[in-house]
Amino acid sequence: MKNGLDHTALKAKQRAIREGFPETMGLRAHRAISWIGRAEACDEDDDARFIFLWIAFNAAYADEQEFQAVAPGERAAFVEYFGRLVALDQDHRIYKALWQQFSGPVRMLMENRHVFNPFWQYHNGIDGFEDWEERFKTSARAFAQSFQTGDSVRVLSFVFDRLYVLRNQLVHGGSTWNSGVNRAQVRDGAEILGFLMPVFIDIMMDNPNEHWGKPFYPVVE
Repeated sequence: MKNGLDHTALKAKQRAIREGFPETMGLRAHRAISWIGRAEACDEDDDARFIFLWIAFNAAYADEQEFQAVAPGERAAFVEYFGRLVALDQDHRIYKALWQQFSGPVRMLMENRHVFNPFWQYHNGIDGFEDWEERFKTSARAFAQSFQTGDSVRVLSFVFDRLYVLRNQLVHGGSTWNSGVNRAQVRDGAEILGFLMPVFIDIMMDNPNEHWGKPFYPVVE
């Protein structure tokens, strides 16, 4: 990990301070760190690395209610989670990642129509998305404004909205394993998640008493 936070470092920190964690926070950190470790073992398999890192993301943010049904407010849940992380990120690691280390890959994601949901809705014949191109331009303008003003929460929301489309393509069989067609976005997505997820978990462990939501029960470990 380029930020110095790998599975070993996160696990060591968790073991050192977990006695002070609320039960729900302890379970959330334990699960997310385990999936980060699995992602690290994928070597050059970007598809698998991306999927395992997305599972780590779900373990970190998702509330138990989201497992009961498809949550219509999932984007709102993203924003709430990102807002809390950014507010607690005293070293501005998230901001630096988005504006310095990954500014190029982030912009490439935003310019790629193949990870824009209305594009696929239109091409799958779903009514109401004939204006996907205008929506794409509007989204690009909104992202550019957020990027220019340094709004980390909105930029994260835009990025993860695109990554969510990529996640769906992989998990639901809409992509060929190791395909050359979407290789750049899978690689970039895995790199972005691979950097940010350890940072997210580290911030959460530094603030265990914040309300991070209730993870899914019953516990199956």
